[in-house]
Amino acid sequence: MLTSVLKDIGGYFTTELLMNVLVVAIVLVAGFILARLISGLVGRVSRKYLSQQYGMLLRKAVYYGIAVLILIIVLQMLGVKVTALLGAAGIAGIAIGFASQTSFSNLISGIFLISEKTFQVGDIIKVGDKTGIVQSIDLLSVKLNTFDNVFLRIPNEQLIKSELINITRYPIRRLDIKLGVAYKSDVGQVKALLKELAGKNPYCLMEPEPLIVFTNFGDSALEFLFGLWFYKTDYLSLKNSIMQEIKEAFDAEGIEIPFPHLSVYTGSATDPFPVTLRPPTGKGPSRKPSSPG
Repeated sequence: MLTSVLKDIGGYFTTELLMNVLVVAIVLVAGFILARLISGLVGRVSRKYLSQQYGMLLRKAVYYGIAVLILIIVLQMLGVKVTALLGAAGIAGIAIGFASQTSFSNLISGIFLISEKTFQVGDIIKVGDKTGIVQSIDLLSVKLNTFDNVFLRIPNEQLIKSELINITRYPIRRLDIKLGVAYKSDVGQVKALLKELAGKNPYCLMEPEPLIVFTNFGDSALEFLFGLWFYKTDYLSLKNSIMQEIKEAFDAEGIEIPFPHLSVYTGSATDPFPVTLRPPTGKGPSRKPSSPG
């Protein structure tokens, strides 16, 4: 019985069939290699004329378009009626579309995101409590790389419905530092010192001019807003350097950065409340001795 089965299988795999399978395999491999080469070439050329995001979409469209064309050619080589298959695929696509309304919503949201140009590949965006660098903007989702090197995928529908902050949309930004100094500090001296620090820091722009505002009389300090303009690529360098420079300059000039505390005065704005320490007298409260038994 086994011998007859092997003979039937051997008779099925004729030389003509094997040749057809070989030709189909060659067409598939060569076609997908060609698709990858052409899409890569389109991507390199598009960099001169399109943004990174639109170049990526064009490259994917070319790749998948060639892949679909290759599959149609292969099906025709295998004797499959493509028109009937496309009709069945259309009916199935309608059914799948009704069954996957979420994916359809993400698709429409993706089209809006791409057309609005709210952000592009390489921008740093914040959605809710998540912040990361945009890796790709696809029709169904946006891929982010967070600063702790975690891959994050956000559905497009969620992006449309949520508040989104594009941190690096503009070439320059402002770093706002809130400062507090002791009430005894000279306000003019503090402003002059902050202006001097801004002028010396290599990452701080002088145009627009740094912002130094005396904002409030706080509970424990005179409060200032120190705003520094910088190129968006220098954020960490500016913040790390200017914070250290402020601390060192304030220490050198004797300007105190107070912590919340409570001061008690007897009515004078300058004299502290007098406190006198008395030595113990050795007399304690009398205690009646207990009777025995």
